[in-house]
Amino acid sequence: MKNMKITQDEVGTHIDWQHDGITPKMIDWFWSNMEKGFLLWHPAQHEPLTWAVPVQQGNPIGAVHLAPQTWNDGTRQNLYIRFETLESIVPEAKKYIEYEHVIVTSCIGLGEESLSNPQNWGYRIHQWEKTDYGVKGKSNAIGLLKKETHEQGLIWADHCMEEIGNWGNFLPQLYELFKVVTNPKYNPYTDLTVEGKGDDMKYKFIKE
Repeated sequence: MKNMKITQDEVGTHIDWQHDGITPKMIDWFWSNMEKGFLLWHPAQHEPLTWAVPVQQGNPIGAVHLAPQTWNDGTRQNLYIRFETLESIVPEAKKYIEYEHVIVTSCIGLGEESLSNPQNWGYRIHQWEKTDYGVKGKSNAIGLLKKETHEQGLIWADHCMEEIGNWGNFLPQLYELFKVVTNPKYNPYTDLTVEGKGDDMKYKFIKE
């Protein structure tokens, strides 16, 4: 992991990051297989992840994972997190997307009732692309219903940097191990490449 950089503006909190020895395909794979590495992603603050709405082979959009975790401020939350369509993202959030691979998530609530009555608290945009050394990327936290203060943004940034940094500790090995599982029901994959800009942005290999 190379140096990370945090910036904040009136919209949210943003982290630039880089990794040696990781490919975009590994990160694409991770988002459809989060339950396999969620404890490794942040060993100190994560609990086991489950899928309330499972990922489908070739299309994770609309899937919801339950991600119980405790952040540095001591708050434990049962976060219901949904993978969002690019078309649904508000323009002030979409303008931050600049890299070739993207996943957009939103917290839709803290209980099972959020599945039938989702409330989009805000976006977490993770984006990445290939470099000569591995990958470079950016993670963005943008509040909607739940606006975040400067201090709350930094708490999220601390948690996120630990997650992204830990990819270097386990993701290449985990990706290689699961290559032997060829049943897409248990080892799904989606290429998360995007094309176009702004309102014309869309997933290249997903029909939303």
